[in-house]
Amino acid sequence: MTDDTQPQPQQQPYYPPRPPYDPAQPITTEPGTTVWPSGGHVPSGGHVPPPTGPAGPVGAFPAAPTPHRRARRGVGLMAAVALAAAAIGGGTATLVQQWTADGGTSASSAVSGTNVSASSKGTVAGVAQAVSPSIVEISASSNAGKSTGSGVIITGDGEIVTNNHVISGASRISVQTSDGKSYDAKVVGTDPDKDLALIKLEGASGLRTATLGDSSRVRVGDGVVAIGSPEGLTGTVTSGIVSALDRDVTVAKDDGGQDQGQGQQYDPRQGWPFEFGGQQFNGDTGSSKTTYKAIQTDASLNPGNSGGALINMNGEIIGINSAMYSPSSSSGSSAGSVGLGFAIPVNTLKADLDDLRSGGAG
Repeated sequence: MTDDTQPQPQQQPYYPPRPPYDPAQPITTEPGTTVWPSGGHVPSGGHVPPPTGPAGPVGAFPAAPTPHRRARRGVGLMAAVALAAAAIGGGTATLVQQWTADGGTSASSAVSGTNVSASSKGTVAGVAQAVSPSIVEISASSNAGKSTGSGVIITGDGEIVTNNHVISGASRISVQTSDGKSYDAKVVGTDPDKDLALIKLEGASGLRTATLGDSSRVRVGDGVVAIGSPEGLTGTVTSGIVSALDRDVTVAKDDGGQDQGQGQQYDPRQGWPFEFGGQQFNGDTGSSKTTYKAIQTDASLNPGNSGGALINMNGEIIGINSAMYSPSSSSGSSAGSVGLGFAIPVNTLKADLDDLRSGGAG
């Protein structure tokens, strides 16, 4: 008997002939990266085998690789477009950055509160170019002779600060600005105790003014620039550092143009007599004298620098040069600077300005 439970023979499935094998082609997205449509990693020169596994239903054909290849190529195209957009975007950002930088430079052409250009900040040349137009040469004539000093323009209509000893007892004061123009000047006020004076030019307007800084912020070792007219050499620029602060400097007070102290006149070739550290320099200070706290500098100062400016590297006035030591040569003339100069702190000047404008204390 035949066992009904035995499996019945089944009809063999029909497999149509496969189409010729067309290996998938790699898609290159960027240098060094290759994507194969099969999703697998195939070494260079390798072969992608046909898919394996159970056969599909009768009459079914394996899925053609073309749709996958098109999809992958679409991804590659999108990646290429993204890379191009990134490159363009980066270039645009670079252009914007350059434009912004250029705009920033032109928009900030000067250091805030000063005449120093931003590109020249911190340089002697930049400070000299910015401040020199605000420094003048002063010639004072009196019965005792003629002396030469310097001054600092503080208002556009010609208010000028200088040392009292530069204009003391003068019967006539003439001033020459950095552009070569000459003006007559009158004394507004003097303060012999601080060796300060204020004069005013006649008929002046539109002058370049100096920026007064803050001498309380000055530190030993700070770079400084001195501008003045030593020996009548208008607009001479020297530089150095702040050597010390709060030096007690004693100078002779003026005597109304008469002889100083013990019958000794001020000789502009030797500089104004002063005392420092218990020693006398440039002659006898006499019996009438005053002492003030000074900024010491090694910037070269010579006779004629008196009343000129000591300037920080931002172009701000931090002191009025007032005393300098120049040892005498055998001929009796000044032998030059030895790096021992002193300036009246600008804060002393600022505190005294109202008094000077009202006639001063002298």
